[in-house]
Amino acid sequence: MLYNKNAVIYGGGASLAGAVARTMAREGANIFLAGRNTASLQKVKEEIIQSGGHAEAATLDALDENAVRQHLQKVVSSAGTVDISFNLVGIHNVQNIPLIEMTLPEFVQTITNTMTTQFLTCTAAGQIMVRQGSGVILSLTATCGGIGYPLTGGFGPACAAVEGFSKNLASELGPHGVRVVNIRSAGSPDSRPFAQAMLSMPDMVKPILKRMEEDTMLKKLPLMEDIANTALFLSSPLAAKITGVTIDVTVGTVSQIKRPPTDIIPRQRAGIVLDSPDGQKG
Repeated sequence: MLYNKNAVIYGGGASLAGAVARTMAREGANIFLAGRNTASLQKVKEEIIQSGGHAEAATLDALDENAVRQHLQKVVSSAGTVDISFNLVGIHNVQNIPLIEMTLPEFVQTITNTMTTQFLTCTAAGQIMVRQGSGVILSLTATCGGIGYPLTGGFGPACAAVEGFSKNLASELGPHGVRVVNIRSAGSPDSRPFAQAMLSMPDMVKPILKRMEEDTMLKKLPLMEDIANTALFLSSPLAAKITGVTIDVTVGTVSQIKRPPTDIIPRQRAGIVLDSPDGQKG
């Protein structure tokens, strides 16, 4: 499906990003991983190579404009094109306390950092793709980007901002043959953040996961494989006419009325560092 396409994946050493990278590589894409965790990047890279795929890894901060642009130019110089760009960078965010009790820095930091990395990576890739006359830019948000969801702090507004940005970018790049699509996930319980949370806070996380599953129409949350397969489809010629939209993979959560789980989340500040948005409640 993606034979000889060049895919740049930011946050590439994370659990979901790794799943996406392996899935695209399996379908013939050349994978260019980028992120801050060198060890994790190398692990994913070696897994892809051992499976017969092509992968390269670069350590960089996706909040650094020069680093992002220099890396993309290296990809173009070595591979010729940038066909797919997918930002899966995790952002530190403060949650589990009402908005009226948050400080301005706690609220704003998540939105600022999220939109900074999205803007830098998407526009840099977009400029290259416009010159090529083709390309696909993907982003990922969570349930709280589509509905009001309590106690998610600045993360919900950040997701909504990413979805709006994706649509506007699609409208500008579409005439040049570039597609821009966002994926909205309900959170993948098999991702690393959830696994780590289950080990450290099982009494808190188990009821949250149960409630999240109950909020879906199928009573199941999307796994990393589901998100990776969605990204694969959207990057392929099969989705050639899909752009400017958010593809909802919340298993129907945003389409039905449910009472969000405010009763099972303690009212305290909880700084959450995600390796990708796949581990985010909401």
